[in-house]
Amino acid sequence: MLQSNKQPLKKRVAGLSKKSGLYVISIAVLFILIGLLTTAKPAYRISSDVISNWTSDIDGAVFLNLLGMENKAFNHAFSDENQLPSLSNSLFQIVTNLKPNDPRSLLGNEIPGFSIFDRDILIAGEGTDYTNLPIESSPPLEEVLKDREAVMDEPEEAEHKPDENMRSTGERDVVFIYNTHNRESFLPHLPGEDNPDLAQHDEVNISLVSERLAKALETKGIGTEVDDTDIIGSVLPENNMEYWQSYDASRDVVEEAFATNEDIQYVFDIHRDALRKEQTTTEIDGESYARIMFVYGNENPNYEKNMELASKIHDLVEEKYPGLSRGVVKQGGAGNNGVYNQDLSENSVLIEFGGVDNNLEELYRSADALAEVFSEFYWDAESVNANP
Repeated sequence: MLQSNKQPLKKRVAGLSKKSGLYVISIAVLFILIGLLTTAKPAYRISSDVISNWTSDIDGAVFLNLLGMENKAFNHAFSDENQLPSLSNSLFQIVTNLKPNDPRSLLGNEIPGFSIFDRDILIAGEGTDYTNLPIESSPPLEEVLKDREAVMDEPEEAEHKPDENMRSTGERDVVFIYNTHNRESFLPHLPGEDNPDLAQHDEVNISLVSERLAKALETKGIGTEVDDTDIIGSVLPENNMEYWQSYDASRDVVEEAFATNEDIQYVFDIHRDALRKEQTTTEIDGESYARIMFVYGNENPNYEKNMELASKIHDLVEEKYPGLSRGVVKQGGAGNNGVYNQDLSENSVLIEFGGVDNNLEELYRSADALAEVFSEFYWDAESVNANP
């Protein structure tokens, strides 16, 4: 009887010894790895950016299922499309940075310039897809600064009937408008020029649209400040900067605005797209409008707030002027600007007005329409804030 009990006891002791040994070895390996990671030269360390890139390539359903392992209640909310992806697919994405169901992940690595399509459409307006997202051309600065002839028949000012009961911000300028690419112009006003990349002018350019938008907002009682800094023609050359550094140059403009005006609540950076007329023009009630698109960068701490603002304005524009908005696009990732100075304000958005083939008459109609919609949004928000 005693003999028969000794064998199981020996087995239990041996099993515990093995488990203890594995535990000790695991701890030792862990400490060795930590030591290697912390003592390695910075160039060889795994940075947070690397980890972020790895995890960004993992299917989101993986994280949902991990939560479900800890809290079974999450599993009841899963749809069929959120089931756990195969381990092989997940490992393949992490190791190769390629997504089996997304050919853009391969083409973007192999074809120069294809990375411009590696963006996300948060809200797609009518006709918007990955083939007609905003194009941000970056021509040589010397080409941008060349003298060009321009013609302009100034469209008539929008009629405005004063309303004695209209609300007003008084002396406060609560909206700040600027143009990072202030010389972006329009081919219909540049005789003899047919290259979209060279649609640039020192006077007849996107800054006129900003001024029109500001005037329209003022007529709605919203004090607006428009910056007239020649970022492309003056700031870049004076600081030996290239065209692609425009946002670095315009950052000083925005910071100065906040430093001198504590009343600023909203910031708009107005641009002109490089797409052609069929993608940037629509007809509403028999009149031609330059379509608009909202862009936010997802690599700044305010991106969720900026996304929310862009989405709200888009929805309101589409409600009142169906087809005017091309949608809301998220910008970021390798080779793309994911900040746009929007880290300086929770209420900042980049707005693309029309394209190279639109004329000022179409652009001004869109500016007036946006001012009408935004003013309603602004005063509704003010009413909510005044009566929490």
